[in-house]
Amino acid sequence: MNPIDAQYQALALSFSYLPRDGQDKIHRAFLLAKEAHAPQIRSSGEPYISHPLTVAQILADMKMDADTLCAALLHDVLEDTPIQKQCLQKAFGSEVAELVDGVSKLTQMEFATKAEAQAENFRKMLLAMTRDIRVILVKLADRWHNMQTLHSLAAAKQARIATETLEIYAPIANRLGMHHVRINLEELAFAAIYPLRYRVLHEAVFEARDMRLVILQHIEQAIGKQLEHYGIPASSVIGRQKHLYSIYQKMRRKHLSFSEIMDIYGFRIVVKDIDTCYRALGAVHNLFKPVPGKFKDYIAIPKANSYQSLHTILFGPQGVPIEIQIRSAEMNNYAEYGIAAHWLYKENEERVNITQLKVSQWLRTVIEMQQASGNSQEFIESVKIDLFPDEVYVFTPKGRILELPGGATPIDFAYSVHTDVGDHCLNVRINRRPAALSARLINGQTVEILTSMDATPKPEWLNFVVTGRARSRIRQYLKENHQDASIALGKQLLLNALITLGENNPNLNDHQQRKLLKLYPLSSFDALLANIGLGHLAPMEVAQRLLGQSSLYSPSLIPLTIKGTEGMLMKFSLCCHPIPPDNIIGLLIPGEGLRIHRETCSEITSLARPPVQKLALTWQDQLEDQFKALIQVDVENKQGVLARLTNAISATATNIIDIKVIVDDGVFSTVQLLILVKNTPQLTRIIERLTMIPAVLKAIRG
Repeated sequence: MNPIDAQYQALALSFSYLPRDGQDKIHRAFLLAKEAHAPQIRSSGEPYISHPLTVAQILADMKMDADTLCAALLHDVLEDTPIQKQCLQKAFGSEVAELVDGVSKLTQMEFATKAEAQAENFRKMLLAMTRDIRVILVKLADRWHNMQTLHSLAAAKQARIATETLEIYAPIANRLGMHHVRINLEELAFAAIYPLRYRVLHEAVFEARDMRLVILQHIEQAIGKQLEHYGIPASSVIGRQKHLYSIYQKMRRKHLSFSEIMDIYGFRIVVKDIDTCYRALGAVHNLFKPVPGKFKDYIAIPKANSYQSLHTILFGPQGVPIEIQIRSAEMNNYAEYGIAAHWLYKENEERVNITQLKVSQWLRTVIEMQQASGNSQEFIESVKIDLFPDEVYVFTPKGRILELPGGATPIDFAYSVHTDVGDHCLNVRINRRPAALSARLINGQTVEILTSMDATPKPEWLNFVVTGRARSRIRQYLKENHQDASIALGKQLLLNALITLGENNPNLNDHQQRKLLKLYPLSSFDALLANIGLGHLAPMEVAQRLLGQSSLYSPSLIPLTIKGTEGMLMKFSLCCHPIPPDNIIGLLIPGEGLRIHRETCSEITSLARPPVQKLALTWQDQLEDQFKALIQVDVENKQGVLARLTNAISATATNIIDIKVIVDDGVFSTVQLLILVKNTPQLTRIIERLTMIPAVLKAIRG
């Protein structure tokens, strides 16, 4: 028997779990692929058909369905042979044909050095996943085998493919819960990108193995006896193998030496069901003392990729730390195969539905991000954020659990609840206390978002949000509203300039618009107004040219009336926080719009230089809006002083936006409170209230 037929026979044994008609279908796919690829040789020197056979073998080991295995065998025939899609559809059905077509389009992706080309290809790949998840499963298996034969390629190409694998394919495998695929992709990529580091670590692990073996066996036996004592049948208690890339990452991330990493011993306990998992946890906690704060229950609250397990860290013999994972046999299979286990455990419909639902939810989020992104690079940036989650679990006021990536903020939380909640987010309470929108959420917190229909996404939110969904939606909103805001501000500035020059009721009629477009050759009148609003054209100069007046003398503009609502291009400066009835001026900054300052602001002198235009401003009467104000409080470092400050402000029905504490020394601190007020009288009353607190030395407006 020749090597190819022998390889197929081994594959056939692997898919013997399938019904007879499925096995026959796969055999026909093999014969077609073998004939189609007959003249072709891989860069490694092997017959090309060996590659589709290996890809199919990887998927058969995952117990995938017959159509997926057929697609694996045929995944290169559309691209590399004369066979057409219609031929596959007629011979194997539309499902196989669509799978092959989907994988072929991904296979055609040659990732260029240009970031935009790579991002566009990545976008296509993720959108293909949304149509049929099996497309990416075949692609992951294809990439796995390609990584195994990477040595036959040029060094530069090896590095590029390995980097792409580490940054894209391994994280996708992780997001789909396919642990064993992720580990293999990471190990192969690590060896290709950093061959010397890989070799050094590999040798170090090999040398440490014998020294660790006695301790591992001792702990394993102790755990086994303890479980037996409690009447808990464990199908397996095994020492977990540390993967080289995982060791390398932990050494870099936590700045630990190799010996410190290897001093931690890991074990996995596999039992029959959920109830036994918790009983086993109690047993091992009675054997070795648990490390406080190091227990994680991923059974009650699974990870985003449906991973379930109990994690705990114990003080073992001689104080050595022991990491233990406890899970059922079914959980163990899902931990290894992830979404691919859907085809292995179809009889467990409830578990299948949960897994499918989580993947579907993520893929829907991917589609939302794609629709909201202005280009492929923005899209890939947003999705990559979601591909590297370090989960944090928080609660809504009604007790619903939301899972967010590590470092998530209340803004991320708001957008995960609903887009409208994010768009109109005004303030947040964490555990019933006011908090900053930029605060980092931690496990177990209850988060309440306060909304207002007047509130809108702010550009500064992009500096701290971490979820792709929040980032893409904020960017979409800013893009959609930036043009409208610049046109509106430009029109307001031009009309104000015309009034200053004596026009009582300027209306910018069609004749005036055409005249201006002759003077300024722009694409439209809106474009002209946008350039004024963005500070690229001076409103007084445009008004004088429209009226045919000399620009040698420029009268001071009549003060522009500020209504108080902060728009996209009309912002209140963060250096002086103007509020009514402060005397204010505006700086029209090219490309940024109008920035409103207090007349006494120390920053004006350095900012008000050409091409920045200085404008007189005044407040509209009877404003009902709220404005940001900063209070700086010097306090003694006493227990509970921060709570007394926030309680005093909350008692005045005033919202706190942000709190910063600057420790001067061990005795005194400065607390900066950013709050929302209507006017300076309200701010004065709050400051007076704060000065009455005994621990407060001084409270002033910032």
